[in-house]
Amino acid sequence: MSRSSAVRALPTPRRVQGTYYTLMLGNTLAASFIWGVNTLFLLDAGLTNFEAFSANAFFTAGMLIFEIPTGVVADTVGRRASYLLGTVTLAVTTLLYWMLWVWKSPFWAWAVVSVLLGLGFTFFSGAVDAWLVDALKATGYEGSLETVFGRAQIVGGIAMLSGSVLGGVVAQATNLGVPFVIRGAILLLMLLVAALLMRDLGFTPDRSEKPLQATRNVLRASIRYGLGDPPVRWLMLTSPFTAAVGFYVFYALQPYLLELWGDEDAYSIAGLAAALLSGAAILGGTLAPWVRKLFRRRTSAILLATVSSTLVLLGLGLVQNFWFAVVLVALWGIASAIDDPVHRAYLNDMIPSKQRATVLSFDSLMGSAGGVVFQPVLGRAADVGGYGTSMIWSGVISAVAVPFLLLSRAQKAPADTAQEVTPPPDADADAETA
Repeated sequence: MSRSSAVRALPTPRRVQGTYYTLMLGNTLAASFIWGVNTLFLLDAGLTNFEAFSANAFFTAGMLIFEIPTGVVADTVGRRASYLLGTVTLAVTTLLYWMLWVWKSPFWAWAVVSVLLGLGFTFFSGAVDAWLVDALKATGYEGSLETVFGRAQIVGGIAMLSGSVLGGVVAQATNLGVPFVIRGAILLLMLLVAALLMRDLGFTPDRSEKPLQATRNVLRASIRYGLGDPPVRWLMLTSPFTAAVGFYVFYALQPYLLELWGDEDAYSIAGLAAALLSGAAILGGTLAPWVRKLFRRRTSAILLATVSSTLVLLGLGLVQNFWFAVVLVALWGIASAIDDPVHRAYLNDMIPSKQRATVLSFDSLMGSAGGVVFQPVLGRAADVGGYGTSMIWSGVISAVAVPFLLLSRAQKAPADTAQEVTPPPDADADAETA
């Protein structure tokens, strides 16, 4: 190989971002094939609203149980290894989900497989973002994390728009099970893509310790740099409320829009909910860096998005007109999409590299804990009072996050005002001086 070829082969920030966007595109496309019909799929299998959202709660329970162990895998074995394990697990459990539908299985079987689905997603949570941020720092990226995460939102939105619409159309033309089979096939393709493109950069896994000792040490460090760090702690404590509401509303919109439309078999209309949110993700990802520049502090942008989401959910619970509801769904999606890149950038800038994947997984764990509690509660509210009532309660629960955001803001962390990628806290130095 010539010298010039060797130079060209070196990873660059652009190449790192290209790999990240490719993974985002494939993952979201696979997932979104079922997003538009998932709740209808569960109800068609014979589950009640309470059982359907309880199955979703078991999914989040799986995430809650496995977040830290899989975060340790990412921090001690490698982020690439964690991603590959997650892809295999999701492909297998997605096909198991389809088989449960074919067999009209009892609720307990849905609960078990939902937990295993949660396991698959925990291999992703934390690992992919940790891989990205470390690789960007290692390759000399000079820019804001909001820009990268915002572009990822756009890519994910395009994939979500394509997958959710196609999933609804495919379900309409065939049956509710086919989108799940297609999702499994896409995940297997992504396994090959990740194996070829993804390499750990700017991070060397520590494999010197035994698994239990590594888990104990990484968990201790993640608590120290997560719940032990006030601005991170208060930000994490918003997750049980915002993430749980996000889980519920996303899936409840499918039958709710069908109810407002007046035709429970119009699966393509159910796909409209996911399509609207994907379009909102594209717009929100475009606006996020611009919105961030309007404020000196990241928490200002996060607060604006959280309050807006709360008000929109309250309005969504009161409307009776389909098209008005469609407008509110779009507004909710835009607010959430603007929040996500800023929230992730703020959190990443406060975490040391060595513990990054585990702390990010811990944040996801907090959201899963909220989902385990609130999804069945909101599902029961839908059974008793209708989907509109559950949307109002979703807005109330979302509002609980606001005081915690204010507490995080009050800590005046340097990451709150950072405009570009900042050096992470030096965990080793802190340990020496402690």
